[in-house]
Amino acid sequence: MSDVSGVSDVFIKICGLRTVRDVEVAVAAGADAVGFVFAPGSPRTVDAETARELAAGVPDGVLTVGVFRGQSVAEVRRFAEESGVRGVQLHGEEGPEDFAALRAEGRTLLRATAQHVSRCGEYGEDLLLLDAPDPGSGKPWNWGSAEFAAPAGRWLLAGGLTPANVGEALRVTGAWGVDVSSGVESERGIKSPELIRAFIAAARGV
Repeated sequence: MSDVSGVSDVFIKICGLRTVRDVEVAVAAGADAVGFVFAPGSPRTVDAETARELAAGVPDGVLTVGVFRGQSVAEVRRFAEESGVRGVQLHGEEGPEDFAALRAEGRTLLRATAQHVSRCGEYGEDLLLLDAPDPGSGKPWNWGSAEFAAPAGRWLLAGGLTPANVGEALRVTGAWGVDVSSGVESERGIKSPELIRAFIAAARGV
């Protein structure tokens, strides 16, 4: 987990990147991780060859993550190997055995869930990503409600985050990091350089 072991500030992941410009802007603005969506059915989905080209220009200190949903371990492994990503994010019905099967690959493992989890690492993941109850809706958690309980350990808050609310989200939840995709888009699937920069600046300003 060398890509994230030295992080002392808030960890920021910009996800759903599809162009060289997107990646360059995110890296230059100070992102700790960039995500490429391999799960089918998303306007942000890229193939392994495109992801490899995009990841080629990412410095070693920035984690490259392949995002999967409900895909087999064999498919995850194939995409990861072909694209060269250094991290794998599973968002589906995967269990501890799936994380264990991928652990041998030496990659940073992220577990994404929309359910309350008490702590990071229950499935053997390195990082836990807590998505909103309705993933992809752009609607955030009600962070200040009694229904929201922050997990222990290294966890990233996701779902409905924007440059306007990420600062409040971090202050209220105490999240170790944040993950954003639609919140930095000018239209669905199209990233905005200005919003990426604004989001990272707002998160770093907490």
